[in-house]
Amino acid sequence: MSGELVNMAELSRHVSDGSEYHLPQFLGSHLELPSVCGLQLTRFMVVELAVALIMFLLFVPLAWKMRGGRPVRGRFWNLLEVFLLYLRNEVIVPSIGKKDADRFTPYLWTLFFFILLCNLCGLIPWFGASPTGALATTAVLAFATFVVLVGSGMKKFGVVGFWKGQVPSMDLPWALAIFLKPMLFAIEVVGFVIKHVVLAVRLLANMFAGHLVLAVLLGFIAATADKLVLWIGVTIASVFISLALNVLELFVAFLQAYIFTFLAAIFIGMAQHQH
Repeated sequence: MSGELVNMAELSRHVSDGSEYHLPQFLGSHLELPSVCGLQLTRFMVVELAVALIMFLLFVPLAWKMRGGRPVRGRFWNLLEVFLLYLRNEVIVPSIGKKDADRFTPYLWTLFFFILLCNLCGLIPWFGASPTGALATTAVLAFATFVVLVGSGMKKFGVVGFWKGQVPSMDLPWALAIFLKPMLFAIEVVGFVIKHVVLAVRLLANMFAGHLVLAVLLGFIAATADKLVLWIGVTIASVFISLALNVLELFVAFLQAYIFTFLAAIFIGMAQHQH
């Protein structure tokens, strides 16, 4: 039983953050990441920096190509434009409204592609697990959405008006309203916070669980290494099942980025259009 726990701990270590990269045997056992100005670099930090650089290299040239209304040419650039226009026209505008959508479109575009690229990086062998499989990353993304939502809502309605608007307008006798409205306000505020906590946990659970299942399947190969016949059968089955799950994980990477962005757009829209 203790051996199984040790194995699960080892598998969890491979799909969680750390200060070293696990490399193939012919490249060495692992690569230690350095500290920069007293800050220890981790695998997730490296992936996030790489994703930020990729996004900069992708979208700055695209913005220059689109500047002044010039048509975007090339299959790759047209593909990016398809993603951007779909998110704006089918997700952001219906959720927030045409009048306010363009103010939040850059943030939601950034959110979608950052999550998507982090998810996809987790599928690259030896690149490290996806940063979206860590609570620290998903919590920051959810908190950023919370700040955008609350900040924009208070800017539009005022501080008092925004929080007052969390309670639906009801024509109640004052004797009943004095008890019921504070209760409803507390429920709405708690629900308001819970929605963003769930936003973080949903993405975390889906990405971490997927990578952990893949690690467990591949761990079966090492577990049967001392029995040749069993090892051959387990290896073939594990590789094929892992390949199928990787295809599923590819779909999940896009799906989770879409769901997070979709829910963020809905929450922002609810703040911009109160009861």
